[in-house]
Amino acid sequence: MKDAWQWLPLWLVCGLATFLARYSFIALEGRYKPPSWFVKALPFVPIVALSALTAPELLLVEGHLQIAGNAKLYAGAIAVALALIWRNALLTILGGFSVFWLLRLLG
Repeated sequence: MKDAWQWLPLWLVCGLATFLARYSFIALEGRYKPPSWFVKALPFVPIVALSALTAPELLLVEGHLQIAGNAKLYAGAIAVALALIWRNALLTILGGFSVFWLLRLLG
């Protein structure tokens, strides 16, 4: 337990930094008008963030790029196709996981 207290200053600094970063948007509401290019780019933020989270998971196997024989990549591609066809999150998830586990079972 004593070791946990040594991290308290770091936790406080991180908490304060997070609070200030989030509060800045609230405090500046109505007082600051961002550039038009910034406003136009905002709709793409969720897409970029999701891509940054999923791409390494789909493309890397044990830390190395693997395309051929990569069950995660194949299942992800099928899930994207299902999402484009049916536009149903539940069918996309079920279809992607089904393909993934089938490929894992078949080796």
